[in-house]
Amino acid sequence: MSQKLSPVTALLLTVPPLMWAGNAVVGRLVTDLVPPITLNFLRWLVAFFILLPLAWKVLRPGSGLWSHWQRFGLLSLLGVGCYNALQYLALQTSTPLNVTLVAASGPFWMLVIGALFFKAPVRRKQLLGAMLSITGVLVVLSRGDWQQLLAVRWVIGDFFILLATACWSLYSWLLSRRDEPEAIRNDWAAFLLAQVVFGLVWSGLFAGLEWGLTDAHITWDWPLMATLAFVAVGPAVLAYRFWGLGIQQAGPAVAGFFANLTPLFAAVLSAAFLGELPHLYHVAAFSLIVGGIVVSARQ
Repeated sequence: MSQKLSPVTALLLTVPPLMWAGNAVVGRLVTDLVPPITLNFLRWLVAFFILLPLAWKVLRPGSGLWSHWQRFGLLSLLGVGCYNALQYLALQTSTPLNVTLVAASGPFWMLVIGALFFKAPVRRKQLLGAMLSITGVLVVLSRGDWQQLLAVRWVIGDFFILLATACWSLYSWLLSRRDEPEAIRNDWAAFLLAQVVFGLVWSGLFAGLEWGLTDAHITWDWPLMATLAFVAVGPAVLAYRFWGLGIQQAGPAVAGFFANLTPLFAAVLSAAFLGELPHLYHVAAFSLIVGGIVVSARQ
């Protein structure tokens, strides 16, 4: 697996954090219109119908999807079901500050899981890059005032997002194994649709639990329809496609550092929606996060 970070690969790994940040901002805007876990199920349902005309052949009996159901079932559980469900569960009891702080441990999870289960060596530059990247995230979250971090209180939701981050890291490493049939692996739409098919089962199950255990309701209107269109095309289809390509070209460990761009993009997008101007700490954080990416990717 190549560890070279070309400009094209860097762009591929930058688009998903941008899409995921937009997903978080838009998701907060429609909290009164749709339950969070149900929103996740609906976005994958829309994504399924977007991908279906492009890769419907993967659903045929001889395509290799059903004979490799264990792999696609596990990928969809980690990437489509558990990660998103745990993230939404975390936000029920924890603050966005805590959730993003814990999620910033992603590069360390990538290195640890890779070393323990995939025999991937951990280089000192990767550890240094992880420290720089996470420091940049902390700068954004603290808004340049470190005293805000001292006021953080840990709740059960923080452990949910910790587990979610571990699930995403394992999902990313499993993507790099490329154990699926060649016909599916070489067709991006087929590969994503194969995950969505099983992902609908997991996300539908979690949404069913949400409706059964809470007072859930949906308000169908144009803002919600526009939201579903965005989260299905951007965070669901494009982000997962680019993330998979980026991992194949740069490796999961390097890709993990790009995931830390998500809170930075989220801060910028939130500031834009709230009408706030960027601050100097945004520039400092961006420099640290990008510095971590560059240091970790160097040979």
